[in-house]
Amino acid sequence: MFLLFSHKLTDKQIEDARKNLKVDEFIYLPKELQELWSNISPELENLSDYLKPIKDFLKENAKPNDYVLIQGDFGATFIMVKWAIDNNLIPIYSTTKRIVKDINEGRKIITIREFEHCRFRKY
Repeated sequence: MFLLFSHKLTDKQIEDARKNLKVDEFIYLPKELQELWSNISPELENLSDYLKPIKDFLKENAKPNDYVLIQGDFGATFIMVKWAIDNNLIPIYSTTKRIVKDINEGRKIITIREFEHCRFRKY
């Protein structure tokens, strides 16, 4: 599974991918490409040239039917999902459930939101 993702996978995500998708290897982007993916400027009008190095990396390293976890900037995600489908890769994303806890501390209520991985879903 190739990771176009700004975070590290959780243990639960790794376990799910191994068990349900039969993934045996997780490939993060090289550092310079990870920086690109994690820091897409909202000022850019067009992302085609910007995403080319990531597409080139996948062309060189991914095989047909490899999974690509794609989550991030909405426009970049859309572009890369379409590109993955057009290049016989399987684009997926992680679904989560929100857990909200309210803690009463005297006159204050502190709300804690946690997001817990549920499953991977194909785009």
